Amino acid sequence: MRHLLTCVATCVLGQVLPAQTPRLAPSPQVLIKAGRLIDGRSDAPQSGVGILVEGERIKAVGPLAQVQGQAKGARVIDLSQLTVLPGLIDTHTHLLLQGDSTAQAYDEQLLYESTPYRAILAARNARIALEHGFTAIRDLETEGAMYADVDVKRAVERGEIPGPRIFAATRAMAPTGMYPIVSDNWELELPHGVQPVDGVEGARLAVRQQVAHGADWIKYYSDRRYYFAPDSVLHSWVNFTDDEARALVDEAHRLGRKVAAHAIGADGIAAALRAGVNTIEHGDGMTDSLLDVLVAKGVYWVPTVTVAYYVAGPRGGVWGPMVEHQRRAFARAVKKGVRIVLGTDVGGFPWTGLNQAKEFAYYVQYGMTPMQAIKSGTSLAAELLGRPDLGVIAPGAYADVVAVAGDPLKDIAELERVRFVMKNGVTYVSP
Repeated sequence: MRHLLTCVATCVLGQVLPAQTPRLAPSPQVLIKAGRLIDGRSDAPQSGVGILVEGERIKAVGPLAQVQGQAKGARVIDLSQLTVLPGLIDTHTHLLLQGDSTAQAYDEQLLYESTPYRAILAARNARIALEHGFTAIRDLETEGAMYADVDVKRAVERGEIPGPRIFAATRAMAPTGMYPIVSDNWELELPHGVQPVDGVEGARLAVRQQVAHGADWIKYYSDRRYYFAPDSVLHSWVNFTDDEARALVDEAHRLGRKVAAHAIGADGIAAALRAGVNTIEHGDGMTDSLLDVLVAKGVYWVPTVTVAYYVAGPRGGVWGPMVEHQRRAFARAVKKGVRIVLGTDVGGFPWTGLNQAKEFAYYVQYGMTPMQAIKSGTSLAAELLGRPDLGVIAPGAYADVVAVAGDPLKDIAELERVRFVMKNGVTYVSP
């Protein structure tokens, strides 16, 4: 029976924690018997593998008989009937959002839900992500909830709540009047879904403020207002001037932070690439020439296909054709060798609705092999985050391990049915 461990009187690897112990700790040494192993790096699975976990990290990986010799007295977790993989990574989430397929749904959250209430839901969402096998996420802005993502991150790190590792982007940025909530009633100052930023110096100041409040990444909105032109290209209105966008990116890089750009139309993507961003989010309007720039500059593409399908119906208009445009661009990107990384935009669709691991299936439908899709949400995602100690089953990596009953190389949807989750050497979900 699946279960999520809580912080009171719970089981860790078969041991019962006393009620007064508020934080989970890994057992000294654990031997995992893996029936099949997909390690996040290799192009083929391995059979009969042992994984020796010591504390929070993996100490050894190899043939079971060999690793058993180093594991005398270790607690054994028998996953010999399952397929074992690295903990999954979602590089585009919104913990503080509960679905925004329409403007009304978005406005109601910002107008009628307090930031403390939204933070409570975010803590629940962090637990859901972990239960689904995602041991790390990049949370790309709070949508009007200020720096609450950093608070949730700290609560997870301190063991107060269960959840994945969180790489937080805090508030995101857009120029004045270019992101909801925008109202015709000029007498009211309504909540802002982003930090409004204007001018070169304003851009630098905003980056400094967000970094000071705990931002691991910086995100900005490169464009809005999407439309198809007679040339069949998905166009958009660009938000920032080139000077503003370059200043924003330059300041973030100077302070050791990477930059993610929301860029849906070709114009917004091109502007973001000129500014020197590290990742393009959504990217529905990708063209062959833009894909070539991504390859040349080593920029990652996070396509968020799941949310594209979720919002297309309720929003109507251009959003339906955008999905098909993105599908064709994705197939070309795979052939060109673009570094496509898994990101779902969960929060754009409800955390309690779809399983965010559905994104893997879309990538296979769009032209990836199952192994390519798995790597997009493990080792390649870890590469985007600059964390080689995540997304792989290898000595020295963090002991973030998941397992499924079937073979995801034959049925990628198995990743939507995770049976075992370990993070930092602590078991949170078990068969």
